[in-house]
Amino acid sequence: MDVIVVGGGIVGTSAAFHLAGKGVSTALVDAAHAGQATAAGTGIVFPWPFPWDDPREQEFKLRAAEHYPRLMAELAEDGHPAGYEVVGGLSVDREGDDSGFDLLDSLSRRPEFSTMGRVERLAPGEPRAHFPLIPEEYGGVYVEGMARVNGRTARSALFDAAEERGLRYFKGDARLLWNGHRVTGVRVGTEDLEADTVIVAAGAWSTELLAVTGVDLGVHPIRGQMTHFSLPGRDTRSWPVVRFGERDYYVSAAASDRVVTGGTVEPEAGFDRRVTASGLLENLSTALEVLPELGEATVVETRVGFRPGTHDGRLSLGPIERLPGVVVATGAGSQGLTFGPFQGLVAARLAMGRDPGVDLSAFVPDRGQSPTWGRPGGTRQG
Repeated sequence: MDVIVVGGGIVGTSAAFHLAGKGVSTALVDAAHAGQATAAGTGIVFPWPFPWDDPREQEFKLRAAEHYPRLMAELAEDGHPAGYEVVGGLSVDREGDDSGFDLLDSLSRRPEFSTMGRVERLAPGEPRAHFPLIPEEYGGVYVEGMARVNGRTARSALFDAAEERGLRYFKGDARLLWNGHRVTGVRVGTEDLEADTVIVAAGAWSTELLAVTGVDLGVHPIRGQMTHFSLPGRDTRSWPVVRFGERDYYVSAAASDRVVTGGTVEPEAGFDRRVTASGLLENLSTALEVLPELGEATVVETRVGFRPGTHDGRLSLGPIERLPGVVVATGAGSQGLTFGPFQGLVAARLAMGRDPGVDLSAFVPDRGQSPTWGRPGGTRQG
């Protein structure tokens, strides 16, 4: 076959979808690890860059913002709705100082930010009309184009659409076939699968996958525990996503009566998938501080996911010069559900030998492996 994609999260299934859609002979290998970030994330979609971002990152994010709605519409038209909804977003603050209206309003007026939509200042009390749990004293800003996506649904939609286009699927742990000079495929169980190119999109497990080649990718797991609350009798489907500016804390509505908190950020937990007492306490106490009315909600579940972090918070995306036959696509941290679909498209273009369509020099996979635990790779967003 031409390309093997390792990893069945949002990045890997996007790559597989775009490859299969071009008629490329493609296989997807997925170990279905418990704790996959795609399945656990809150799903807040805010792809637009800020002025302080590296110019190369700004370009990538703007292209991602253009690509996202097109891809979601294509899947829906194809009979595979991806759980994507443009519900708008709020950035709120008790004092009105950290909601970011001036910045967001100025960005929304630039042509390249057209997908951001209308930006509106909200007086104290007005955010509650959009998200009825927000206390009256909060003011803020409304961003029309913000969206949410169900990671599990999006992954399934991409996978099913890719299968219809000829994708082959292998479930199991993958091991790269490395001959000392290049990667020639993967081994799954006792079966060797050969391919011209392997896309490593295994999230937090990508470093382990590449270890056989002697390359230390430096991608590490950042555990997040995300708690889901149910509000019986309340229809939350139209509620926007919310950022509480004074603490950079995110909340999203989901399903028909559910609210999801942004979760913990635990870079030293490794692959420990437990829901811990301290993690649950942090989620509950923070949620009740910002949304006291959640005190009457039902605690439904806490999902645990391992976000793939990098030492500088940037994506790990592109080929590795000393490792022919490999394209790496991981490292989005808490923003995997925001940037994963476009990351997958770029990886697919590279695997086909095409121009990626965006400058990748900021995302060179082996640019450094010294771990530090700062933003933006470790925010609470998803």
